[in-house]
Amino acid sequence: METKKRKYVEQIQKQYEPEDFSKVDEIRQLDKKVKCPAQVLAYILGSAGTLLLGTGMCLAMQVIGDTLSYGMALGIVIGLMGILMMSITYTIYKVVLRSRKLKYSEQIVALSNEVLNQ
Repeated sequence: METKKRKYVEQIQKQYEPEDFSKVDEIRQLDKKVKCPAQVLAYILGSAGTLLLGTGMCLAMQVIGDTLSYGMALGIVIGLMGILMMSITYTIYKVVLRSRKLKYSEQIVALSNEVLNQ
């Protein structure tokens, strides 16, 4: 029982000790700064496009808005907007990723050269 308590206390102690922040960790964080915004934007745009497409399909098939006389036309327009949004998501992802890479490339390359030349 005493060893379990000791291990528990050691685990808690590790959580509060200052971390040794190495250059590899810094490179990893910079890489995350480059990729994360592009991925989040792609997920948001893709999800919104999917929801628009689904809403358009529901309107076109008169699952919702069955009392509207123009429901099918509105559904087709909304569905096409969703398809368009999903289609351009990858292009927008690549553009954002490229601009973020240009912004952080000098720092990442400099740190990588330092780590590799040690």
